[in-house]
Amino acid sequence: MRFIDANVFIYAFYKPKKTPDLRSLAMKELSKSIIKNIQRGEEVLTTVIHLSEVANIIKHSLPEHEVCTIITTLFTMDNIEIVDVSKELYLKAAVLGQTLNLDPNDALAVLVMRERNITEIYTFDTDFDNVQGIRRIPSESEIKKKMNELATMPH
Repeated sequence: MRFIDANVFIYAFYKPKKTPDLRSLAMKELSKSIIKNIQRGEEVLTTVIHLSEVANIIKHSLPEHEVCTIITTLFTMDNIEIVDVSKELYLKAAVLGQTLNLDPNDALAVLVMRERNITEIYTFDTDFDNVQGIRRIPSESEIKKKMNELATMPH
C-alpha cells in the first residue's frame, strides 16, 4: 500500500486557466496514470485532511457539483483507505513538522505512513525526499523522463 498526497489528485483533476509549463504537464500526465491504477484497484491510503486540501484547490477550476462528485467518489472507493484525523493527531503532526521541517499536512502524511509501516508516497512534493525511510513516487528522474517525452512529441 502507498500513501497518496493531495497534489496527485490536484494535478489529475485541476483544469488550469492558462497553458501549463512542461513540468506541470508531465506531472498531470503522471497523476492521471496513478489515478488510472487506483481505478483499476490499486490500494492507497490518504487522510480526510488531504482530501479537504484537494477540494479546496480544485474548486477554483471546476463547478461545485463536479468537486462534490470527485470527493464523494474518492470517499466511496473500496481501495482508498481514508484516515480520520483527530485534533490530537493533527497536533502531533504539527510538532513532527517542526522536527522534519515540513508543513503540518506533509508531516501528517509521514506520521500516518510511519504508523502503518508505509514507505512509499505518491507525491510531487520534493520535501519528502529529505524524510528518511520514505520513497517518493514518481521520482525526479521519472518526472524529467516524462517531460522529455512530452517535449519530443509532435504538437
